[in-house]
Amino acid sequence: MHLKNTKFLLVPAFLLVLSCVYFRPQKAKTQEVAPALFYELAPAGLASQANLEDFAPVKYDIKSLNDIPSLMQYVYAVDKKTIMTSDLFDTKKLLATDCHIQKSADEPTVLIFHTHANELYSNSKSKAEGVCGAGEYLKTLLEQNYGIKVLHVTEDFDMQNGKIQRNGAYERCEPYIKQILKENPSIRLCIDLHRDGVNDNIRLVKNVGGKSYAKIMFFNGLCQKNEGGRAVPVGLENPYLEQNLALSLKMQLALDEKYPGVSRKIYLNAYRYSLHMLDKSMLIELGAQTNTQEEVHNSIEILAELIGEVVL
Repeated sequence: MHLKNTKFLLVPAFLLVLSCVYFRPQKAKTQEVAPALFYELAPAGLASQANLEDFAPVKYDIKSLNDIPSLMQYVYAVDKKTIMTSDLFDTKKLLATDCHIQKSADEPTVLIFHTHANELYSNSKSKAEGVCGAGEYLKTLLEQNYGIKVLHVTEDFDMQNGKIQRNGAYERCEPYIKQILKENPSIRLCIDLHRDGVNDNIRLVKNVGGKSYAKIMFFNGLCQKNEGGRAVPVGLENPYLEQNLALSLKMQLALDEKYPGVSRKIYLNAYRYSLHMLDKSMLIELGAQTNTQEEVHNSIEILAELIGEVVL
């Protein structure tokens, strides 16, 4: 999922909002794609040399996370299109939510997929060495370390007629994933794994004990936009929003406690993305196109550990 290089278009009145999203492959060659409704409204530029520090996590006391200003200071980066509201961000309620799932060694417990399966890293030579390879490594670790069965979907939702077409990927992805969930009711956790797109001079890396990790960012869509400081529904609902928020918050707090600096703040945007199909769903941005596969795989090991702690 790319969080930069956006151009907004004037559109006919019968469309609510349209945007152009740019695909940033391995060598930073951009490809313009057609606009889409709702799902792929491009967020404001998140990672640039000027504002990168604004989104860097800092040390905090969990007890201090008792209001929206403190949450914005320490935990969340809020896109200007949306707004945090106290009804959604009751910290005590979110932290009291049980995010553990029932495990099975015989039937699938976890589903990993990629709305944008063709996102690559700096030294990727093929799709199997991009986010799909990261997803396969996460599958392997979860199965080996926790004795569960994981389904990994690698379908090209971000391609049309053999060409990259990120626009509409969420719409193409949704019916496919819903069918898998229908056929596999044992699945209790969905992970939509992405990598970010940043300026070429940005390296989302944290060194811990001599080992380099691609930074991890959890992402939530709030299904509400900011209109003059008021929260207004966007027209697409997520019945599992509270559970989504509880899960990402618990993952973030565990990550910041065990591996300080490896996280970026949880990014909040206005729309729902792929998080409404199962109550325990996560959208994760794992590094960016400037990260190496090694850095990404190191972070997958952390991610598997945290899932084991918070969910399994």
